[in-house]
Amino acid sequence: MTSTTNHDRGGGPQVPAWSAVASMTIGVFSLVTAEFLPASLLTPIAADLAISEGSAGQAVTTTALFGFVTSLLITAAARSADRRKLLMFFSALLVTSNLFVAFAPGLPLLLFGRVLLGVALGGFWAMSTAVTMRLVPPVLVPRALAILMSGVSVATVLAAPVGSYLGDLIGWRDVFLLAAALGLAALLAQWLTLPSLRPTGTAKLGTLVEVLRRPGIGLGMLAVLLVFGGHFVFFTYLRAYLESGSGFSIASISTILLGFGVANFLGTLLAGRLVQKSLRLTLVMAPLLMGTLAVAIVAIGTNPVFDVLAVVLWGLFFGGVPVAWSSWIARTVPDEAESAGGLFVASINFAIGLGAGLGGVVFDFGGGMATTAMSGIVLILAAFSILVGVRSRTPVPVAA
Repeated sequence: MTSTTNHDRGGGPQVPAWSAVASMTIGVFSLVTAEFLPASLLTPIAADLAISEGSAGQAVTTTALFGFVTSLLITAAARSADRRKLLMFFSALLVTSNLFVAFAPGLPLLLFGRVLLGVALGGFWAMSTAVTMRLVPPVLVPRALAILMSGVSVATVLAAPVGSYLGDLIGWRDVFLLAAALGLAALLAQWLTLPSLRPTGTAKLGTLVEVLRRPGIGLGMLAVLLVFGGHFVFFTYLRAYLESGSGFSIASISTILLGFGVANFLGTLLAGRLVQKSLRLTLVMAPLLMGTLAVAIVAIGTNPVFDVLAVVLWGLFFGGVPVAWSSWIARTVPDEAESAGGLFVASINFAIGLGAGLGGVVFDFGGGMATTAMSGIVLILAAFSILVGVRSRTPVPVAA
């Protein structure tokens, strides 16, 4: 295991700990994969547990809500904890969560497993950026964060289509067993590579309030809530919509979701250049284009060809959302990375929970077309709120 001798207490190490960054990337990939699996397995989970798709969708809501609470509290609650042990604890929770879900006889234990995932997800994500910044010299921080974010991109590409395909091949329970094995691999990698990382600050709950009260931050977090909430109203029930609306087979849905993931990855790469040219334009255009797609789906009605095109374009446009908002956080709150990261992750998780929860109610009453319409309204409202109330500051200089 890496010792602490190469690490100072504020400016980062002299020698980059790339193996530790890689272990965290595996952790991020494992967490995001587990988070997205219910969206691709919603129908078989509901059928096996004899519940509605809307009820099964609450597995996403539960994870997001507990991720929201954890991301807000973790910095203050664990301010004296070694970050190495803390991240490993969250990885252990990830493994336990997937095991509970895999063996759940009914909805209560399924939701309990997803509660554990929410705690792991919120805690790991809130700490990940600040910890990564301590694993490499300052000049290499952008590269390290890019590697960390690649875990999200790869999970986005693979989790939904592979989960859907494997669920049809071996059953949804065995898919979660594989997710548990993936989490165990992440835990082992972190045990072998992460150095001891004592806390460097004395963050308190009041710090979150102070950051939130800064000019523009509150409006920005509200916009984050609307953008991610609008997306997950659509994405959580996408498989159910494609099955019930357009009548696609499981194999076809897996291919469509793979197209979504690949387009999302390309959108992530493209967004890096767009943000450099105009961060504010990128922040506005992504939800506006997604909302326009949702309106078009509802206006055109059930049309398999257009549905496929819309899903792929949605993936492309959404790829720019995490990149743009991460860049906005870096420019507006560079001095409080851990606390601002907690607020950002909390906003996203609350949005996911709210989007999946309300979307489940709407889907059970009105079907996939109703959730699509709701998503479009929220996303267009998000674009308008960004245009009116969100400003970006001058980029914080970073050595190349």
